[in-house]
Amino acid sequence: MTENREHNNILLAVFGLLAVVVVIGLIGFFTLGRSEDIIQGEVEVSEFRVSSKLPGRVLDIRVEEGQYVNVGDTLVILEVPEATAQQKVAQATEGAAAALSEMAQIGARTETIQGAFQVYQAAKAASEITEKTYKRVQNLFDEGVVSAQKRDEAYAAYQAAKAQVEAAKSQYDMAKNGLRSQEKQAARKQVEAAQGAVDLINSMLRETVQVATVAGEVSAIYPMEGELVGLGSPIMTISMMDDMWGIFNVREDQLNGLKVGDVKTAYIPAFKKELQFKVTHMKDEGSFATWKATKSSGQYDLKTFEVKAKPMEKLEGLRPGMSLIVKD
Repeated sequence: MTENREHNNILLAVFGLLAVVVVIGLIGFFTLGRSEDIIQGEVEVSEFRVSSKLPGRVLDIRVEEGQYVNVGDTLVILEVPEATAQQKVAQATEGAAAALSEMAQIGARTETIQGAFQVYQAAKAASEITEKTYKRVQNLFDEGVVSAQKRDEAYAAYQAAKAQVEAAKSQYDMAKNGLRSQEKQAARKQVEAAQGAVDLINSMLRETVQVATVAGEVSAIYPMEGELVGLGSPIMTISMMDDMWGIFNVREDQLNGLKVGDVKTAYIPAFKKELQFKVTHMKDEGSFATWKATKSSGQYDLKTFEVKAKPMEKLEGLRPGMSLIVKD
């Protein structure tokens, strides 16, 4: 009798254990097996990079990182001594060309001829200096001391000086030999060319003062005051805070028919609130992007798509990098 009772107790214990295992399995199936798919993205913003057409030294940075700037605000001032020197040369050439043109119209006197000769001699002297400068820079370039940009600038200055010598000699010859109507017209054209050179240099020098062409927040400043910046090198980045969107990397089995124009609700943990986003762009991220292999089970590979969505309304304080959560 005692043995039967013990046997029954053992059977009850075994059945009880099996019942517990079955209950736990059912709980896991109906809870863990049916969890919602989460799609996580983040906020991004359009960025505008400020750079200069001229290489130079940063003289003064007028803004700080995190500062909001408006269109027209001064951002940074550069120092470009070479361009300033070229401006003086261009202005002097314009003045000389204008004076010679005026003399050509009224006829040449002895003083006029002498003046043209002096201009010609000055141009020759300037040409000799620029030639020597160019040769020195070329030697330094051959030794790897200076950049090709500096060599090219020296060569351009040398060629410009040679052209000025030819122009000055032409003006001197005209003053000495007398001018025909065609030559007087040529003198006027020389003035126009000199004025064009001055306008070009002035346009380049305007690049030394960088102003904001877009409104936004200064997100990064790369050089420090006193540092050199190269041609086209970024000086700072402005985040256009009025142009934000969300970026989501979505596996194709999670798309569920998602298409451009659809509206999705995203939860923003930073504000503990939801915001609606409208899908504006979708593209395949390619084989290099995240993908999920299922061929081992005899099925297919799942690729990932980049989904871009714009917020339907403005949320004050929303910033790039904040997380966005979308639940299927």
